[in-house]
This record gives sequence, C-alpha cells and structure tokens, in this order.
Amino acid sequence: MRRWTKAALTYGTFPIVFGGAMGIAIVGMDRGWNPIWTAMGLTGAVVLLLLLLEHVHPYQRDWLRSHGDLRTDLIHNLVNFWIPEVYAVLFVGAFAAAGAWLSNAVGASLWPTAWPLVAQLLLALVIGELGTYWIHRLMHEHAFLWRFHAAHHSAPRLYWLNAARFHPIDLFGQQFLAMTPLVLLGADTRVIALHTLFTAIHGLFQHCNVDIRLGPLNWFFSMAELHRWHHSKRLEEANTNYGANIIWWDIVFGSRFLPTDREPPSEIGIESLPDFPGGYWAHLMSPLRWKEIEERSRAN
Repeated sequence: MRRWTKAALTYGTFPIVFGGAMGIAIVGMDRGWNPIWTAMGLTGAVVLLLLLLEHVHPYQRDWLRSHGDLRTDLIHNLVNFWIPEVYAVLFVGAFAAAGAWLSNAVGASLWPTAWPLVAQLLLALVIGELGTYWIHRLMHEHAFLWRFHAAHHSAPRLYWLNAARFHPIDLFGQQFLAMTPLVLLGADTRVIALHTLFTAIHGLFQHCNVDIRLGPLNWFFSMAELHRWHHSKRLEEANTNYGANIIWWDIVFGSRFLPTDREPPSEIGIESLPDFPGGYWAHLMSPLRWKEIEERSRAN
C-alpha cells in the first residue's frame, strides 16, 4: 500500500465515514426521513465498510484471526440489539408522560426544540454521557459492579464485533442512564435516534481493528486511540477513558489518558482473571459464579 494511501486511511477514515453518516442522518431527518430506519441503514453500511477496512488497513494483524471469541460476540450482538427496545417498552411512555407533566408545571418546554438538530444532538451527548461516565467508572472501582462489566474487558482482541460484548445488565444500565434524562426533558424521536446512531457508529469505530488516528479530535471523541488504553491489562491504564462517545467528562474528572511515549498494548484482557470464561452463557452467569472464577484464576 502506498504511503499516501495509508495516511489517507489512517487520518481520513473516521472523520469522513463518521461525519458523513451523521451528516446524512441529520439532513435526512430534517427532511422527514424515518429516524429508526435511517439509523439502522447507516449503521449497517458502516459495519460493511469496517469489515473491509479491518482487512485492508488493520491496526493489529493478529487481531484479524478468531481468538475463539467470534461465536460469543455474535450472540452478544444478537441479544443486546434488543436492549433499546426493552428500555422503550418498559420506560419511555412513563418517562415521556412525566416529562410532559414537568414541562407543564414550569410553564415552558424543558428541551430546546427550536435549536438546530445538530446542536440538540450535541446537548444530548453532553447530558447523556454524564450518567454513563459515572456508571462505567463505578463499575471499574467497585468490586460488585465490576462483576457485570468484566465480560466486556475479557475480550482477547479488539475488532468491530465486540463493541456489543456487554452483559445485558451492564448495557441496560448504561442505556437507562443515557436515555432517561433526554426523554424526561422532552427530546423528540429524531434526537433520540441520532444519539442512538452516534453511539452505535462510534462504538463500532471505538473497538474496530483499523489503524485510525484522530489527532486533535481525541479531545472531543472517546475514540479508538484512547479506548485501546482502556482495555489494557494494567489497572492504572484500564481505569481511564470511561467516555462512551465523548471524552469531555474524562477531562473534567481527570481520567483522560493518552500517553505519547508508547503505543497501547496488543495483549489485552483482565490480568487478575486470566481464566475468565469465554462462552456467552458463562458471561451471563459470571456475576453469580464470581468466587469460582476468582479461585480458578488464583489457582492458575
């Protein structure tokens, strides 16, 4: 591959693809496109592109081969695809009604519906990320909550498919804390769909095995260069960069980490739990079998 082509892929892939997908979604929804189908179609297009780019321009060639994780990650994706739907069925109606009551009580709309759609999305990211930042951080810092997050960090490699490698309780908690403030404040379907699309595409890029660099954009996005440190086996490196989409709350609370003297480790996982189970059912049951997992790891 020629040097200029490699540089273009390294520095241009994320801003062009991500920016293009979000731009299409914002313009399309402003013109009345169905928010749900728009988000699903654009996410699917990005998945196909990343499948190609991971083989054309990989970050780690060793991460291209299966590490016995493909089946598990596929099941995680199939199950966790429905988490937003579960949240919508159980809570959106009640929280939307509560938000309407609050709006009537104060005599004004709580959400700036007159703002441009892109500005509403930015506000939604800042508000929604505060809750997910803290639940993510608490999962790393408190032993009981860590049981539900460890499955995500048990990944032996980073590639697009393990963006959804989460215990359902972990993912539902993040969904609840990200979406509930937006629904209560009265954000409309377009804003919710754009936030969901942003999270989905960003998550795919955040975990992808593509050699991408963001430069100054690493002060806005919580992207792959930052997130690879979050998957380090060393706790002092892994307990950083908690942002799901934006890195601002990490900056505010002092947990942003991006050293310039070395590259992120290629061997990732949980140093204290080298024998963490690899199957989907074992992931699902791991919080209930935690002592057994710890004992097995200590024995080995």
